[in-house]
Amino acid sequence: MGTEKAQEGEESMSMGKVWLIGAGPGDVGLFTLKGLETLKAAEVVVYDSLVGTGVLSQIPESARCIDVGKRASRHTMPQESINEILAEEAKKGYRVVRLKGGDPFLFGRGGEELELLVKEGIPYEIIPGVTSSIAVPAYNGIPVTHRDFTSSLHIITGHKKEGAEYDIDFEALVRTKGTLVFLMGVSALKDICASLLKAGMDADMPAAILQKGTTAGQKRIIATVSTLGEEVKRQGIETPAIIVVGRVCGLAREFAWYEKLPLFGCKVVVTRPRELVSAMAGKLRLLGSEVLELPAIRTAPVSDLSPLHKVFSRLNSYHWIAFTSPTGVRVFFEEMHRARTDVRQLSGVKMAAIGSGTQKALEERGFFPDLVPEIFDGEALGKALCRELKGDEHILIPRARIGNQEMIHALREKPNLVVEDIATYDTFYETQEIIDQKKAFEAGEIFCAVFTSASTVRGFVEAVPGLDYTRVRAACIGKQTKAAADEYGMETYMARKASMDSLVELVIELKERAAEKQEEQ
Repeated sequence: MGTEKAQEGEESMSMGKVWLIGAGPGDVGLFTLKGLETLKAAEVVVYDSLVGTGVLSQIPESARCIDVGKRASRHTMPQESINEILAEEAKKGYRVVRLKGGDPFLFGRGGEELELLVKEGIPYEIIPGVTSSIAVPAYNGIPVTHRDFTSSLHIITGHKKEGAEYDIDFEALVRTKGTLVFLMGVSALKDICASLLKAGMDADMPAAILQKGTTAGQKRIIATVSTLGEEVKRQGIETPAIIVVGRVCGLAREFAWYEKLPLFGCKVVVTRPRELVSAMAGKLRLLGSEVLELPAIRTAPVSDLSPLHKVFSRLNSYHWIAFTSPTGVRVFFEEMHRARTDVRQLSGVKMAAIGSGTQKALEERGFFPDLVPEIFDGEALGKALCRELKGDEHILIPRARIGNQEMIHALREKPNLVVEDIATYDTFYETQEIIDQKKAFEAGEIFCAVFTSASTVRGFVEAVPGLDYTRVRAACIGKQTKAAADEYGMETYMARKASMDSLVELVIELKERAAEKQEEQ
């Protein structure tokens, strides 16, 4: 008896868990904090086609991903097989995330997936998602309820088997006088409108079809129930899209806001190192861009940090320490802490920073740089240091192992300088298979790629082999980054200043130029 209980306890301890997470309608900013936190800890991720690329880019590199790709009539895997995968992976002891577009319990078949988990005694949690039935109209300026027009909302699946009749009481829906939202109904738009008219709906009732809401591909067509089908034929629509019927649709032109943002309609790839990517992405999202965070490189401290640790025992022998990146600052001070080196040993040492990002990293640690060059690159920093130095000072440069040599060449112009160039971190190129960047660029879905260093350009090229790089519009932070992009034939542009804010301004300028060019055509 005791042995059986012990075995049951071992099985319970080894059992994994499943989280059903709603990924929202597409905009990664609408992915819940709890969903993101749970996703970051996932060991296995089972995802479908309606999950936005911005959310997919948040999947940890260590997680094993399984694409079950359900969309409209193209089902990659039967629902029963998906249910079995969730159960099997959890039984192996993994933390399993089932990532679903929208909300898992709103036509997401989340209930069906729970049935097998309950039967097998597998632990699970539900993390709701923002549903497209409310968020997509909101991004198009359509409030689904408004006391001057309607006081109820009805969400209906528009999906039905080909040739079958709708099992929907359209007359009851018409009598509610509420807003009607049909999900998965694009292919049946004609039948839906005809059924509503047959049930007595006013032919002039405003209606809309909303394509790829909350993303760069957002588009809306506003018409009436009697004319929406013809308008869709004339203007064209892509899936996924939702259908909204009700007087509130007439408010779209007055309340529209998303397309007024300066970067609306722009899908931008951000290629900064993984630990630095979010700040840049956030700036672009606030301006209306759909951002695809695809770190092209990652950084890690060098395997042998003993040369840096030896430096800590003689910090007071240096006149200057020159930092060339925020990562260099982070690794330096983390290792100082690990070596239990008192920061007061830096009291007589002057600090130089290559640019505003590095300056900010120093200031966050209580150090205000004595020197930041007007132009944020290695050559400018080297020349600026030469102007400050007398010629017999001792300079420490803790930086990437593959750091460019322009600063070192500039410092050699000053005689009698003692320069210690110490490698503190390595740069590695990253690849991922979940998002097909090559296909997205070739289809013209990506407006531009943002590069913040030459190494991110090279990392991007490694990650997207076979791409015709002349199709890449590259927004570059400085001349060295631009030169690296030029080597691959990209359409390159350079920010006025080597700063994140200036780089964002460049992306806005590129959008304005593209809009002007389109108007001319």
